[in-house]
Amino acid sequence: MSRPLQVAIVNGSPNANSKTMALVSLITDSLGQKLELEVHQTNVYDLGPSFFTAIERETLLPEVEAEFIAVESSDLLIAATPVYRGSYSGMFKHFFDLTGQYALTNKPVILVATGGSDRHALVIEHELRPLFGFFQAATIPVGFYANAGDFEGNLVLNAEVYSRIEIAIGDVIDKLRVLATT
Repeated sequence: MSRPLQVAIVNGSPNANSKTMALVSLITDSLGQKLELEVHQTNVYDLGPSFFTAIERETLLPEVEAEFIAVESSDLLIAATPVYRGSYSGMFKHFFDLTGQYALTNKPVILVATGGSDRHALVIEHELRPLFGFFQAATIPVGFYANAGDFEGNLVLNAEVYSRIEIAIGDVIDKLRVLATT
């Protein structure tokens, strides 16, 4: 008997109008065509002062702590950030600074980033993958990156982006289906 796959998105964008989340939407739409999903989205820009000033988890407000619990207890994590100065956003990193060290062990993680140009595309391999390697997470082999030229506003126009998503999701969908049966 299968159940909906519990998907948590950590959105590292600094605001609601986000190319990064437009790319994530394409990924969740593709997944949703193949599996039943329950999606929880954590927008780090919206977590408030208890998050921004926290040095330890214990100082977070209960509603902010609930965001961490939703991410840590999910079946699949989509970690998404715009590139800022060659790396992930500071708010994104701060979220994972407060995440439990073993909370993501063996959790499948889809890595997503957007940037101004293709010069930032290696952020997936040189910044995001090592971050989740620390957590011993199971990052899927293909990361998703799109640059500003792939968009018109928040609409992805580049057909290659859609193609990469379909191919990569196709590569891991059987493993994700197994998660929805456990």
